[in-house]
Amino acid sequence: MHPAPSVIVFTTLSGLGFGLLFWLGVGLPAPTGWAGFGFFIMAFALSVGGLLASTFHLGRPERAWRALTQWQSSWLSREGICAVACLLVMGLYAVGLVLFGVRLTVLGYIGAMLALGTVFTTSMIYAQLKTVPRWNTPLTSALFLSLSLAGGGLLSGNQELAVFLLLVAAAVQIAWWMLGDTAFSNGRTNLATATGLGETGRVRAFEPPHTGTNYLLKEFVHEVGRKHALKLRGIAIAAGFVLPVVLLLPGSLWLIVPAVLFHLGGVAASRWLFFAEAEHVVGLYYGKREA
Repeated sequence: MHPAPSVIVFTTLSGLGFGLLFWLGVGLPAPTGWAGFGFFIMAFALSVGGLLASTFHLGRPERAWRALTQWQSSWLSREGICAVACLLVMGLYAVGLVLFGVRLTVLGYIGAMLALGTVFTTSMIYAQLKTVPRWNTPLTSALFLSLSLAGGGLLSGNQELAVFLLLVAAAVQIAWWMLGDTAFSNGRTNLATATGLGETGRVRAFEPPHTGTNYLLKEFVHEVGRKHALKLRGIAIAAGFVLPVVLLLPGSLWLIVPAVLFHLGGVAASRWLFFAEAEHVVGLYYGKREA
């Protein structure tokens, strides 16, 4: 699929922001005063900035609020509701810590669960899609959650915890790629099932439906070369996980900054691949996919 920059920015930044809000909510850390102000500003800036970036991919961004009304059927709507609820609850929690030095434990845990809920609902926007076999797996939610928790742990300054979570997230990322590489060919959708002609023999397209491009080809049939994909996977693993772990091992707080920057770049590369490698079944109709 076509990797829209706004959606890459959204999933990358909001994942980090809500991951940090989770660790702040459970009290790891529980900073007060100006230190607390800095942590919460960073978490809210990443979370809200990511959410705002997502609206740039909409045809009518001013109508984005209407998505909140479809919570019964839409994961996008559930994501918006979880995000708003999390930001409100964590805002009250932050006031207690920053201004009064009081940790409202129950409020913090509720906010932490809402932060994870936001990341989970974001992942389900993609994981629910049977038309994209690479996404249609529980590992998609596991990937989003593990990256969010690892990035949030890194931003929170919990170095030992961050190292462990980065290794877990790296393992989930590799497993997701391995499963995804065979998901389309192992799927049940192909030209034979789409046309109902499977019993007559091998079905193939005689010629493309038309000679020009259209919206479906532009948005859903993006192709990335295998060679380039492998390079980007290597960059994502090296920058997103290996280098941050190496920088964190000495235990110096000053090395957290470059570790975060490397991790951010690696996650962005991973997110680009998340969309660029996603094979939509509509490509079968245009002869762009093999199943």
